[in-house]
Amino acid sequence: MKRFVWRLQRVLGIKTKEEQKKRVELLKLSEKLVKTRGKLLTRQRILDDIIADIAGENPKKRLGEQEFFLRYSATSDEQIKRLNKEVSELESQQREKIAEFLKVKRFKEALEKLRAEAKIRFIKSAEKLEQKELDEGATIGFTRKMAQQSKG
Repeated sequence: MKRFVWRLQRVLGIKTKEEQKKRVELLKLSEKLVKTRGKLLTRQRILDDIIADIAGENPKKRLGEQEFFLRYSATSDEQIKRLNKEVSELESQQREKIAEFLKVKRFKEALEKLRAEAKIRFIKSAEKLEQKELDEGATIGFTRKMAQQSKG
C-alpha cells in the first residue's frame, strides 16, 4: 500500500510553529504583566504601610513624618500612575496577542481536521483498491480452476 501524502502538510507544519511562537510571545508578555502588577501592588502596599505607621505615631512626631510623606508621595504617586499606565498597555497587548494566538490556533486546527478527513478518504480508497485486487485475484483463480476441471 502506498504511503499517505498530504499536500498541505508543510502549511500545517508552518502553522504549528507559528502557534508555538505566538504561545511563547503570549507567555513572555503575561510574565511581564505579572511582574508589573507585582511592582504596582508593592508600591501601593508600601504607601499603605507608611500611612498606617504615621497614623499610629504621637501627634508631635507625626507632623514631621507627615511632611516628609507628603513630599515623598508625589514621587510615589507618579510611579504608581506610570505603573498603572504600563499595566493597562500590557493588558491591551495581551488581548491582541491572545486574539492572534487564537486565530493561528483555529487555522491550524482546521488544517488538522482537513488532514484527518483526507487520511480517512485515503485509507478507504486504499481499502477499496485492495478489495478490488483481491476480488480480481479470486475471480482469476476460480476461472483457472474451472478451466482445468473442464479440460480434465
